[in-house]
Amino acid sequence: MTDKSWHLDRRSFLRGAGVACALPYLEAMEGAARARPKAAPKRMCFVSFPNGAALPDAKDEENRRWRWFPDGEGESFEFTDVLRAMEPFRDQLSIHGGLSHPLSRELLGHLAGDTWLTAGDARFESYKNRISVDQVAATAMKAETRYPSLALSSDGGVGYKSRVSTLSFDRHGKPIPAESLPRLIFERYFAAQGGSSVADRRKSLGRGKRVVDLVLEDSRQLHRRLGSQDQQKLDEFLGSLSQVEEQIERNESWLDRPMKPFDASGIERDALSGVDPNAYLRSMLDLIVLAFETDLTRVATFQMAREDGMGPGDKYPSLALGIKKGHHTISHDNAKGHWEEWGRLDQWYAGHFAHFIGRMAAVVDEHGPLLDRTQVLYGSCCSTTHNARNYPLMVVGGSALGVKHGRYTVHDEKHTPMSNLLLSMLHAGGIEAESFGDSTGPLADYA
Repeated sequence: MTDKSWHLDRRSFLRGAGVACALPYLEAMEGAARARPKAAPKRMCFVSFPNGAALPDAKDEENRRWRWFPDGEGESFEFTDVLRAMEPFRDQLSIHGGLSHPLSRELLGHLAGDTWLTAGDARFESYKNRISVDQVAATAMKAETRYPSLALSSDGGVGYKSRVSTLSFDRHGKPIPAESLPRLIFERYFAAQGGSSVADRRKSLGRGKRVVDLVLEDSRQLHRRLGSQDQQKLDEFLGSLSQVEEQIERNESWLDRPMKPFDASGIERDALSGVDPNAYLRSMLDLIVLAFETDLTRVATFQMAREDGMGPGDKYPSLALGIKKGHHTISHDNAKGHWEEWGRLDQWYAGHFAHFIGRMAAVVDEHGPLLDRTQVLYGSCCSTTHNARNYPLMVVGGSALGVKHGRYTVHDEKHTPMSNLLLSMLHAGGIEAESFGDSTGPLADYA
């Protein structure tokens, strides 16, 4: 039994030599929560992949298994091989076809990445971007958490107009720099008071020691005062924390290895290249789970890779799947096997996303699984090569917010812009915006 004569604050930390680590929700925090009641959290997360998706003709029997969109519509849809990893979450997701941003439909597809979450105008000289939907949500929710939002990408920084390396834009339509280095993200948000670089942090931690090692004594003292369920929850959280840092260490081991000479003139200086992409994506997505679990933020964006063959993401097919082509090249290639290569890459991205959703469903706070109170939008800013229409889009989670799932809907492009979906997400998140971007109203069957 938990000692009810004392209570933990919801914002409690474990402390060690130079680090302070936020705790997840524990039953011992119930008394403090009752004393200062707060509304149950409503979270949003946006995850994108670049260059569109494999969409062979639905009548192409040889290649239809690699089509991103499912077979059939409504509740009777069937996943192809591409999204098969999402089958366990079928009742917790909805797939949307036919949606796009009207101002982006005539753009070369890769340019539309700037507008995926903004619905802004990126047409040539007129470039007038808008605030992104995540920042609308972050502004409304920022008083509830330590950080308004997390902006993450594989490249970091902001990139440049038409090839941004972030999904997030402020109220003036200016890009918000994304963070790309898992170690620095981990130290900033989960081990406060860390150094300013990987090298500095290694010195402060001591070689071979992780954050869990440094807070061990504090965690032991806390462990003794907790009830059995809280003890188990604390052990699971520390295990997750250690696992994420172990993944980060594996990536860092690659950073220490000399690389062959290459032209870096078109790559951001803080881009993460030469890493194991499986460990990298896993680390970044697990960091978002930790951020939601500890309630550090309720809004996050993650650009898994950058548009148009730029940055480290273009090497993922070779490093992860042994496909000797870049992602951008695959999206343009018409050689035999083109659809299978593209489909396998889409399948690989979807597998990492499925892992993320599985973690969100497994981690529980005082209100239930994180996924039940989190809307996650997954997709791309174009469909096939350079086509900024019919975006591949999937919404997962948010059942406790009233979001309806278990179907594939093909919307009428003439009457339904993607902004209607984004507006619907805001409304389900408790943000009563009258409109967003060029929306004409919320989706009728969203929630």
